[in-house]
Amino acid sequence: MRSNQTATPASYTAPPSFTGLAPGGAAPGVPGTRSKATGPLLVGATVAMGLMAGLFFAFDVSVMPGLAAGDDRTYVTAMQHINKSIENGLFGLVFVGAFVATGVAAWLLHKAGRRQAALWAALATALYVVALIVTMGVNIPLNNQLAAAGDPSQIQDFAAVRSHFADTWVPVNMLRTALCTGGLLALTRSLVLHGRAGR
Repeated sequence: MRSNQTATPASYTAPPSFTGLAPGGAAPGVPGTRSKATGPLLVGATVAMGLMAGLFFAFDVSVMPGLAAGDDRTYVTAMQHINKSIENGLFGLVFVGAFVATGVAAWLLHKAGRRQAALWAALATALYVVALIVTMGVNIPLNNQLAAAGDPSQIQDFAAVRSHFADTWVPVNMLRTALCTGGLLALTRSLVLHGRAGR
């Protein structure tokens, strides 16, 4: 008995135009395509954001309250030294790296079609940008003014210098803590969504 169907050769494979995929599994530009750099970059962004949030939080709950318990001369002198010491390469790397890594991760997620993960990463970027604006517009100028007060041995009115600095710097730093903590939570959510999509 003869069949009317023609057998398909064993070596036959569907052309890329039929499957919609280029050899290797995914075509560039197709939603769902994932860069190998996205995951590590997102992890790095999350770590950097966490370090910044932790730094600001440490000032809120230990450094500033501790200094507040001391006299005016100690407060001014200690903050001058802290502001000078923090200007180092490692801090600069984390400070700038948190912004760069978060922004690039958001862009890669968007490019890969990971809409929800990209939106959370973009939110984290926006929150950190606000923190940067606050830092550049308020905290750094106050740090510079404190340094401009000069050598503690030459300052006449420590109480005035301290009050001018602390009355604004302390609450604004709390704002930076809140912004970076929000960014950390947003990045954590983005990382979870990215991981689920990759399964």
